[in-house]
Amino acid sequence: MSYVVTDNCIQCKYTDCVEVCPVDCFYEGKNFLVINPNECIDCGVCEPECPAGAIKFSDEINLERWIEINRKYSKIWPNINKRKLPMNEADKFNGVTNKFEKYFEE
Repeated sequence: MSYVVTDNCIQCKYTDCVEVCPVDCFYEGKNFLVINPNECIDCGVCEPECPAGAIKFSDEINLERWIEINRKYSKIWPNINKRKLPMNEADKFNGVTNKFEKYFEE
């Protein structure tokens, strides 16, 4: 098991989680972050650091889609291991539902 980034990260991309990750398992897309499940050591330090509450333990119910999304994109996006500023309208998009279909960009 590992942690995964879910829908609420899209259009926000807060990187507080990246800064605390001891194994640098985060990868950065244009408007979303993912966790490589093969690199995550399940330490959980990232979860409480996410201002959007977008990081979940992959053992939770109904996260299969997000597990696959994290797995797929962590293989092709570049690694991120330093904190950056969030997206310009992060606070506006924090809490918006169903963002994947509307805003996700590969």
